Amino acid sequence: ILVELIGGIDTARELVMEAIANGKHVVTANKALIALHGDEVFQAAKSNDVTVRYEAAIGGGIPIVKAIREGLVGNRIKWIAGIINGTSNFILSEMARPGASRSFDDVLKEAQELGYAEADPTFDIEGIDAAHKLTILATIAFGIPLSFPAIYTEGISSVTPSDVQLASELGYRIRHLGIAKKLNDVVELRVHPTLVPDYEMLAQVDGVMNAVMIGSDVAGATMYYGAGAGAGPTASAVMADIVDVVRFGTNLPDAGFSRTEVAKINKIDSIYSAYYLRLGVMDKPGVLAHVSSILGEHDVSIEVLNQKDARPSDPQIIIITNEVAESVINAAINQLSSLEEITSGVTRIRVADFR
Repeated sequence: ILVELIGGIDTARELVMEAIANGKHVVTANKALIALHGDEVFQAAKSNDVTVRYEAAIGGGIPIVKAIREGLVGNRIKWIAGIINGTSNFILSEMARPGASRSFDDVLKEAQELGYAEADPTFDIEGIDAAHKLTILATIAFGIPLSFPAIYTEGISSVTPSDVQLASELGYRIRHLGIAKKLNDVVELRVHPTLVPDYEMLAQVDGVMNAVMIGSDVAGATMYYGAGAGAGPTASAVMADIVDVVRFGTNLPDAGFSRTEVAKINKIDSIYSAYYLRLGVMDKPGVLAHVSSILGEHDVSIEVLNQKDARPSDPQIIIITNEVAESVINAAINQLSSLEEITSGVTRIRVADFR
């Protein structure tokens, strides 16, 4: 068995492919290698009658691959929603501490000092690391080819202390989620900041911890929680994979279900979601009515509408919409942004609904 824990893509891929060609099984923690080259690796493994295991690539010590591939094998999985990057979750959790009101940059600096974030944190805070993991989860869950280039990816660097505080006042917490949904023959794959209702278990996941919720037809909604990184959790997952190779060899499929379904990956403007909107506006009569009128013209119904005066010179309108197509909300935002009364653009964050 070759155990590959060096990371990166090029050298790791060369080693893995050479090991497979020489009849060696592979255990890896390399999510980028699997997300970007997994189809090639799995095909080579099949041709050489060996297996590839990668539990440590997703969720650290959480046995999420085994849960989907084996524990939920009697289900059709409908959706996955996960906090699958500890760095971004630490930053958002710290920004939400009561009375903290800390900026993204301040908390990122602390995360780097504590060793939770790299000197170049781009992969974590821009969602690339989470997108690698979501690619693999969707393939295991839905039996589709690995589809990393198709994932919509949005980072958390634009989330402000105001958004965190306002979300809390409305009964939500902001989390950086990876979301995969199967809608008949269409699949949604997206990573972005998301308002999660306080009552949902995902909203309670703080710090560098990871958690994955899975919605399925028979078991219903289940959740898997634990340390997403670190020496111990990674070693736990690697050892579990080694034991699986010894016990089962090639009797478990590398990529979950043995079927491979070709599915259309939805563009982000085709999804349906509720939305949180924050608009900086002029302090003058009629602004609220004008904003509501424009949303009405686009058939965007409003669930929550508040006007906040953080400072007398900085009034804001806070809106949570009902579910609507992303293309529709984009058109409404473009029209709102062009108004003379809008002083600081329109902030938009999607709202999660796991019902």
